[in-house]
Amino acid sequence: MSQLKKTGFAVVALTLVLGLVGCSSDTEELKLTAQQEAEISERLAPEGEVVLEKDVASAPAAMASSGPRSGEDIYNKSCTACHSSGAGGAPKTGVAADWESRVAQGMDTLYANAINGIRGMPAKGLCMDCSDDEMKSVVDYILEQN
Repeated sequence: MSQLKKTGFAVVALTLVLGLVGCSSDTEELKLTAQQEAEISERLAPEGEVVLEKDVASAPAAMASSGPRSGEDIYNKSCTACHSSGAGGAPKTGVAADWESRVAQGMDTLYANAINGIRGMPAKGLCMDCSDDEMKSVVDYILEQN
């Protein structure tokens, strides 16, 4: 080997040895203040908790007692983001031309598409607690706006 290669090898070997010495476990223990420990605990704490449906007794009763929601209420909660802007190719509410070809397919098709989803629209527009009848009332509400 040439002298240059030997020197390069020696430098690499020395770097590795010094690096490993720096990683030894004989170093002094790190001492944290109470404030630092509290901050670390806060950063490592879970963000939330999992609650299973069976553990929530009041939710189904509360939903059932409130009765069906209006098409307008559901539209404002779940549908307006896409149907007011046309996001993802959604037909815009209030733009009759966007709805003509859809209405021509018949109300049963419109209702089925709102319930089951179509193209970029997920089933029930992600209003998973909406009943089929509530989804139909949303379709009726949207068409009334055109």
